[in-house]
Amino acid sequence: MSESSRNRIHSVELTLDTNQDSVSPDGIDRRGFLKCMAWAGTGLIWSFAGGVPVSRVFGQTHHELKQSDFSFIQISDSHIGFNKPANADVTATLQAALDKIGAYSSVPDFLIHTGDLTHSSKPAEFDTLDQVLIGAKRQVFYVPGEHDTSVDDGKMYLDRYGKGSKGNGWYSFDHKGVHFIGLVNVVQLEGMGKLGQAQLDWLKQDLGGLKGSTPIVVFAHIPLWAVYPTWGWGTSDSEQAFAMLRRFGSVTVLNGHIHQVMQKVEGNVAFHTAMSTAFPQPAPGAAPSPGPMKVSADKLRDVLGITHVNFVAQTHQLAIVDSSLSGAPIELHEMPLA
Repeated sequence: MSESSRNRIHSVELTLDTNQDSVSPDGIDRRGFLKCMAWAGTGLIWSFAGGVPVSRVFGQTHHELKQSDFSFIQISDSHIGFNKPANADVTATLQAALDKIGAYSSVPDFLIHTGDLTHSSKPAEFDTLDQVLIGAKRQVFYVPGEHDTSVDDGKMYLDRYGKGSKGNGWYSFDHKGVHFIGLVNVVQLEGMGKLGQAQLDWLKQDLGGLKGSTPIVVFAHIPLWAVYPTWGWGTSDSEQAFAMLRRFGSVTVLNGHIHQVMQKVEGNVAFHTAMSTAFPQPAPGAAPSPGPMKVSADKLRDVLGITHVNFVAQTHQLAIVDSSLSGAPIELHEMPLA
């Protein structure tokens, strides 16, 4: 992004349409817009209202967020129990994430954990996670990752975190006018994630009574869009879910699993993947296969982080800001728009 683009980006507003190469009067095309979104990690919030992105500076949060009805935090892929060279102390970096959250001047209403709570689904790992998250002093909503379900098909996860959920742990709830949907796409793995017909039938029923103006936040572990199918980074039957979601004016989809920030916007649907609190993974196709990526000890917290989401009810704006544990700028990977 050029210096001139950076200087004017505080006022740019683009109308998103289906033409990938469309250019706004300000001279920035949609692909360029996504590149500029990378600056969110260093101080910009992009808010989506009816498909129109609006930027504003993200600094001292208390003053700027006072009109927001609420905010919440996404954490992901804590992998408690992992102890290989990529991060020998994942409990410490999860605690660092909670310390960062605790330092915010605006207090989030709750936390969402988008899976791979543990590395091996062992009781002691779940115990450690619970002990650390007590320090959050906020309710935590969970969905499982494949590391939480691979040993016993998720029975231990459901016993601890699945009370009141349906099937393998899917559920929904409402908070201050926003409808949240936690989906499970890690149990019927067939190369990629899969929701399954029973969950899709439930989703249809869950959405049936909602008005199209209701803001929707969907969260799951594996991305619900085709990030990199070669590595299984996608969900095979996600299109069936989005066929039900397209009538809503504002849909935000939060995922984990790939341990890095990627964003994509299609119409009124904004897709976002989060960093891990445990270890990074390579960018799609940058290595022979996915997996823990070792970086130097002094750089580890640059590539771990959290996601802060703010919702303004009056305008239905939802702003997403990623922050590394160290405060270093975040690399955002651009995905092509449909």
